[in-house]
Amino acid sequence: MSSKVHSAGSRTEDHQPSGAEGLPFPEANAEAINFLSSLEYEELQLLFFSESLAMVSDTGEPQGELTIEVQRGKYQEKLGLLTSCIFVHAFTRGFMDKMLCGNSLLGHLSEKLELMEQHSHEFIKEVKTAVTSFPWSSIKGFVSEAANLVLLRVMAWRRMVPSNARFLALDTEGKLCYSTYQDLGFQTIQVDQKQAEVFIVEQTVHSEEGIPMSCQYYLLSDGHLAKRIQVGSPGCCIITKMPLLREVDEIEPRPVFEKKPLVWEEDMELYTKFLERKEELRLGHASYLRQHPEAHALISDFLLFLLLRQPQDVVTFAAEFFGPFDPRRPSTPGLGSSNRPSPFRSLEPEGDAGSGAS
Repeated sequence: MSSKVHSAGSRTEDHQPSGAEGLPFPEANAEAINFLSSLEYEELQLLFFSESLAMVSDTGEPQGELTIEVQRGKYQEKLGLLTSCIFVHAFTRGFMDKMLCGNSLLGHLSEKLELMEQHSHEFIKEVKTAVTSFPWSSIKGFVSEAANLVLLRVMAWRRMVPSNARFLALDTEGKLCYSTYQDLGFQTIQVDQKQAEVFIVEQTVHSEEGIPMSCQYYLLSDGHLAKRIQVGSPGCCIITKMPLLREVDEIEPRPVFEKKPLVWEEDMELYTKFLERKEELRLGHASYLRQHPEAHALISDFLLFLLLRQPQDVVTFAAEFFGPFDPRRPSTPGLGSSNRPSPFRSLEPEGDAGSGAS
């Protein structure tokens, strides 16, 4: 695996993992690995949303903004195959000593929060580029920066932190180390003139060489981040507007019908469900066309040309009409099957056409 971090500057450092120095690699314990293995696809569907927090100083002055977005995505592997993934984008922008600075994080994760690819770009006063590499087999239970943002939302939904779990992470120097999470309990805070209960989780990255780095996250019931505090640093990130909290959708059990002849049109309940489903599909189709106006335009153009040309072979006509939209298909003349002699072109020889002139 290779993790790359780019920031503003011209200095390059190549960090070697602990194993290259003859020391054993740190390993995640069973509690951490089991917690990551327990993640379910249905649970992750509740974590796809965007949020925004304001960065403020210790005196309450605004200093910037933090945005976090988690959504479904696609990841292109080396062979060109597209696989489903969790896409994470976090962005901070603010001022430090009156200088604009910030960080952009892009991550692609599997459904078990395994890291597929991650890019982190920082813009500060200096430029610094660092590359860290270590064997893939040594990072079972590894939690990247992107995975940490999703994992915190999972803990908020479950209202619990895995007991005695020891994950793996990268320290500020890009070296593999331990990471732990601690349950600091619940607290009531005021957000947008409303009272809200938050679940506090503290993450600590235990660097082998430096001092531990801790960050406290104040999480609402559905995973929204209400407050973030970097322990030992002035200022914090705090939410300014209360979001609409999401709730777990209750799945109704499927109805069971006896095996008997049934004329559903005469069954009032089934017929009502049919009409409701029909309307639901109609609204869904209309919504899709509103979101993709190009589809409506393509269909309108096709029908217009079809009625104007009136070909005998409609299937071939349709294939020739839509064929040029395929980027892999070689360029060919469109609508070949519907070519007709132009009614404005004379069928008589040019000499005969002019002989009648007086």
